[in-house]
Amino acid sequence: MRANQARILAVVGMIGLMAGCSRVPITGRSQLNMIPEGELMSMSLTEYQGFLKEHPPLPASDRRVVMVRAIGQRLATAATAYLQENGAGDRVADFSWEFNVVADSTVNAWCMPGGKVVVYTGLLPVTRDETGLALVMGHEIAHAIARHGNERMSQAITLQGIGMTLEALLSQNPTTASNLFLQAFGIGGQFGLLAYSRKQESEADKMGLVFMAMAGYDPRVAPQFWERMAAQGGAKPPELFSTHPSDDRRIRDLEAYMDEALKYYKPR
Repeated sequence: MRANQARILAVVGMIGLMAGCSRVPITGRSQLNMIPEGELMSMSLTEYQGFLKEHPPLPASDRRVVMVRAIGQRLATAATAYLQENGAGDRVADFSWEFNVVADSTVNAWCMPGGKVVVYTGLLPVTRDETGLALVMGHEIAHAIARHGNERMSQAITLQGIGMTLEALLSQNPTTASNLFLQAFGIGGQFGLLAYSRKQESEADKMGLVFMAMAGYDPRVAPQFWERMAAQGGAKPPELFSTHPSDDRRIRDLEAYMDEALKYYKPR
């Protein structure tokens, strides 16, 4: 146990030394991204297409798809404008935005590297309207722009002592590479990474508020949405053992950041 803890501490120390290579837009946090973004986006496209093959998206004529794509384009335009105005346009230079909806009762949505967004129909009753949905989609888009997936996967590869590039890993052991990719997006994980993941979630909250505000959606809906999420019930682990901030903590942090987000609000 002590050897494992020492290993984790050594890795954390290494991350601290190397993290200055890039900074997250809006928050300015230093981060470690060891994987070339092009490699990760290529893998993301493969995983995304595989997901859609197993979960066929709703047709373009479906009103829910029309709504999701309209919101998505507004958010993508706003986020791109912010990044270009602040010298970080390279973060989305190779993105090919795509927005789909799948029929699934799970309350969920995600965005893979490269701007591949999926919304589950189970999320819509909780978001209720376009503004609520823009909040969640802005948050997920922020994860991709912040390159959280790259960061998580870099940590996973380091902690597991895999001495090869992602490209080599994909060639020699594609199953391991795929599993690491899925873990990097929240499926699985290790206790040593949980606190870091909570930091990423809070970061995506702030970035998402800015993006939705710039797109013309009122960010003040955020606390009410998370109150509704809290009301969904179900057993939830203490924040210490969760990869996401507690609902109460999240609401307090969002309220604290609201004045800053409102500076970008442009009602339409």
